[in-house]
Amino acid sequence: MENLIFSLNATVPVFLMMVLGLVFRKLGWIDDVFASKMNKFVFLVPLPVLVFEDLATVDFSEVWNLKFVLFCFAATLISIGIAAAVSFLWRDKSIQGEFIQASYRSSAALLGIAFIQNIYGDAGLAPLMIIGSVPLYNVMAVVVLAFFQPERKRLDKELWKSTLKGIVTNPIIIGIAAGILWSALKIPMPPILEKTVSNVGAVATPLGLMAMGATFDIRKAFAKVRPAAAAAVMKLVGFAAVFLPLAVMLGFRREELVAILVMLGSATTVSCFVMAKNMGHEGVLTSSVVMLTTLFSAFTLTGWLYVLRSMGMV
Repeated sequence: MENLIFSLNATVPVFLMMVLGLVFRKLGWIDDVFASKMNKFVFLVPLPVLVFEDLATVDFSEVWNLKFVLFCFAATLISIGIAAAVSFLWRDKSIQGEFIQASYRSSAALLGIAFIQNIYGDAGLAPLMIIGSVPLYNVMAVVVLAFFQPERKRLDKELWKSTLKGIVTNPIIIGIAAGILWSALKIPMPPILEKTVSNVGAVATPLGLMAMGATFDIRKAFAKVRPAAAAAVMKLVGFAAVFLPLAVMLGFRREELVAILVMLGSATTVSCFVMAKNMGHEGVLTSSVVMLTTLFSAFTLTGWLYVLRSMGMV
């Protein structure tokens, strides 16, 4: 019951922030222009700062585990491949990019540290899970969203060049690179800077969620209910069912398993919607998957955790 209450406390407020954005839209306090500007702002400033903060404040020399990092990287890469293969089953090819990204991309950075801290009292191996998965999440998100744009383009030299430019100049990628570099060089973070960075990063999730709720179209969402449900099942159940037994076989336990569980089976991150909208996609399928996975992840994560605890693994 305690784990269920924790999971509900972690996920229900996220869902309610999206509902709040929808209510503000109905009241006329947020319109399309304002929601679009909120999305762009979150993409350019708070999200990169949030990722930078997660990585810059970690001493990787103390917690480094190459086997664990490589497993997180491989599981993420294979999950992306599975999602891409499934995306070709849909007749509407304009949703492929959104479907792939929403199926594999977790709230790893946001939820991972909080979840492990709640169970073990410290962040444990969450930063290493972030290193193994989050950079790949973001690089592949840029690639997928560029190649599977609604207005499909030929795979010519210009498209490859624009995709590469999109990866290099993506604000979230820059935030990850800056965070790793800051940590590697052991640059101190004065309290004034740390507080400022923390405050800026803290607005990423609430602003992004309200903007998503404000642009959520229920009629369009129901038109995409099948791919949204398929992506949600893959995100919350499918990948964890495939890779958790493998992680146990490889000897991962306690914090390692919980970090892998969060990476594989947590809700689709709100930054999926922000990136999809900022790269020319409609965003309806993404917001539907975020809502579904946010709503049900409290129960699926608790179920997975119960199974692992029953087996004495965590």
